[in-house]
Amino acid sequence: MELLEWDARSYDALPLPHRHWGADLLAGLRLTGDETVLDIGCGTGRDTERLLAALPRGRVVAVDGSRQMLDRLRSRLGGAGDRLTVLRADLRAPLRPPVPADVAFSVATLHWLPEHDTLFRSLAAALRPGGRFVAEAGGRGNVAGVLRAVAEVTGAAVEDGARFWNFADVDDTARRLRAAGFADARVELVPDPARLDRGEQLEAFLGTVILGAHLRELPAQRRRPFVRAVAERMPEPVVDYVRLRIDARR
Repeated sequence: MELLEWDARSYDALPLPHRHWGADLLAGLRLTGDETVLDIGCGTGRDTERLLAALPRGRVVAVDGSRQMLDRLRSRLGGAGDRLTVLRADLRAPLRPPVPADVAFSVATLHWLPEHDTLFRSLAAALRPGGRFVAEAGGRGNVAGVLRAVAEVTGAAVEDGARFWNFADVDDTARRLRAAGFADARVELVPDPARLDRGEQLEAFLGTVILGAHLRELPAQRRRPFVRAVAERMPEPVVDYVRLRIDARR
């Protein structure tokens, strides 16, 4: 599947749960301030900005595949100077960051990659010995309620998400981390539902964040009606997120 290009402006305007996902992940790092951190799937730079603030003597390598997202990040963080390196890369291919890193950090990205073995090996190679990989992403069972609503609209069978996403489970993820060279890997699945306002906010959230890959398959004139129909079939304006959380050392 081609890389999904994002509407970065709309994405940034939404009340995303990604904000607390990134903040929680960063709080657990306990950085000393001089590390080099890979921000994998950096998006518009919300978490990159937090990382730079926590690294007054360090640097961030911000990696994403979306031009719009990276343009937005550059606008936001244009004053970061040489503490920030921006790298456009397809994370489905081996990653070659410009410098060894102390930490690899990733929020809401892994589930967009069809297989995790390549990325885990790339990150292990990019990290210094003892380097840490922390991530959170959609895991097994993520957005199951939204997918049930999609099935009602399309008349098709309920999907498990595998057509567009990789909602991995704990055991497979732990095994892949070990095979890539990570030790002391802690992996868990955590339910984290996000409640939105019914109507415009929910529809904007679905269309921008969740259903982008579905919409790409539809003619432009059918996209808005499709999103509205999915929203109307959700019993509550709640996105039933289940997060896969990773903390591992190389």
